[in-house]
Amino acid sequence: MSAQPDSRPQALANLRPMRESDLDAVFAVEIAAYPFPWTMGIFRDCLRADYPAWVLEDDEGIVGYFLVSLAAGEAHVLNICIAPDRQGRGHGRRLLRALLQIARARGAERVFLEVRPSNRGAIELYHQEGFNEIGRRPRYYPSHDGREDALVMAIELLAH
Repeated sequence: MSAQPDSRPQALANLRPMRESDLDAVFAVEIAAYPFPWTMGIFRDCLRADYPAWVLEDDEGIVGYFLVSLAAGEAHVLNICIAPDRQGRGHGRRLLRALLQIARARGAERVFLEVRPSNRGAIELYHQEGFNEIGRRPRYYPSHDGREDALVMAIELLAH
C-alpha cells in the first residue's frame, strides 16, 4: 500500500462476490503482492467453506479481494489485498469499508485482523478507518529472516 497515487482517470471498479472462476486471477494478485502467498488450495477451501469472499474488478480485471470469517458476533479478516500496481488509488479503503458493511450486516459487533508491522501503508489505512492495535502475535508471519510478528487490530462496529 505504499505505491504513489496515479493521476489517470480510474474506471469505476465493480465489487462482487468471488467465484471459483476468479481464483486464477485472484491467485495471480496474491503472488504478485506477497512474498509468502496463500496457496490456491487455501482460496478454494475458503470459498467451499462459504466464507464471505469478494473481488473488486474493473475493465482490466481483478484489482483486489477480501475474505473474512464470521462467527459468534465477530469477524476476522482472513485476507485483504490490492494488486501492487493498483495500490494508492483508494481501492484498499473501498474493500475494507465493504468488508465492514458485510460484517455489520451479518451481525458482527467487532472485526479483528493481523497485519505485519512492516506494512506501514496498511496499518495507516486501518487506523484511519477506526481500527486500534490490541495486541501482538509473536513470530506469526513467515519472513526472509525467519518469522515476523503480527500486530492484532480490532474495530468495534456500532449499529447503524
